[in-house]
Amino acid sequence: MALTSTELEQMRDALIRARAKGTRELQMNGERVRYGSDAEMAAAIADLETRLRAANRPRANTIRFHSSKGF
Repeated sequence: MALTSTELEQMRDALIRARAKGTRELQMNGERVRYGSDAEMAAAIADLETRLRAANRPRANTIRFHSSKGF
């Protein structure tokens, strides 16, 4: 299941808020997630930001081929 950029943003924002409050447990979409350390939370935020950049990257709409006979 692919997540939309809006869903990724909501997840990232909720995680940032929880981290700022010092909370290591987060409930989202009926799931409860407990992070063992601040480093785990930072890694989860970094992963979400990477996924957001990939989701918002424009897709290539033109592909050009170049070939030769080797002469």
